[in-house]
Amino acid sequence: MGDLRGSIIDGIVKMMREAAFNVPKDVKDALIKAYESEDNPVARANLEAILKNIDASGKLKMPMCQDTGTPTFFIELGDDFPLRSEVKSVIEKAVRRATAEIPLRPNTVNPWTGENPGDNTGRHVPIIHLDLVPGDQMRVLFLAKGGGSENTSKIYMLSPVLGIKGIKKAVIDAMIDAGPMPCPPIIVGVGVGGSADLAIKLAKKATFRRLNEPNPDPKLNELENELLEMINSLGIGPMGLGGKTYALGVKVEWAHKHPASLPVGISTQCWAFRRAEGIFDKNGNLKIVLPP
Repeated sequence: MGDLRGSIIDGIVKMMREAAFNVPKDVKDALIKAYESEDNPVARANLEAILKNIDASGKLKMPMCQDTGTPTFFIELGDDFPLRSEVKSVIEKAVRRATAEIPLRPNTVNPWTGENPGDNTGRHVPIIHLDLVPGDQMRVLFLAKGGGSENTSKIYMLSPVLGIKGIKKAVIDAMIDAGPMPCPPIIVGVGVGGSADLAIKLAKKATFRRLNEPNPDPKLNELENELLEMINSLGIGPMGLGGKTYALGVKVEWAHKHPASLPVGISTQCWAFRRAEGIFDKNGNLKIVLPP
């Protein structure tokens, strides 16, 4: 069991390192497309600087942003995976090691005292969302969540009578309010239904779907494309300085809800979308799925 724990710690550190140095291919391709289609000189210069930064980070093996984010994990734990109650402690050990080795800026601060433990752990951090699934594998989705983009998260508790028009308005209102704060171009996650806490969780997890991967529901795919067009028509542009591309993609996830409420959660991810996905088998062997 000790070797298994060690293998998983090694694997999670590797995932966090890959995320710190490399933007996934779907995001980089979308940024290149935005650069090639942009005719606003200021926006074009910003996109060029972003792409140069991405290339330098990969070549120099240095984090692409000084804000290396809050470590956030979505774990799908197989029924027959050998580690159960130890998963949280294993992830905490991996985060401490990754912080020291990569290195990552320590971002966990006590809200009452300002004390920083110095290793990106603390009360309820790293943030871990755990789902139990069939099988003997453990799927790990890692997100380094930057403070600027997290600060523009929104939760709207709409009247159900507002329906899809209300949902669209909520998303656009959130984008106008966000402006340059989330370091655009951004990826927008929208969670609809469930409860207030579930809606924002769904919004955040939705952004793990590749930008070039359409929503399997044709109606929701149409909604995502419509929202993306509406958002970019605002003209906010890269870094909020004007241009064609404020958002690279919109991803929608949903849950059933109470008849009396219509929760809409919105989560934005900055252009430095540091995410990684890996699958551990029962022996602790890791297959990295993302990046690229």
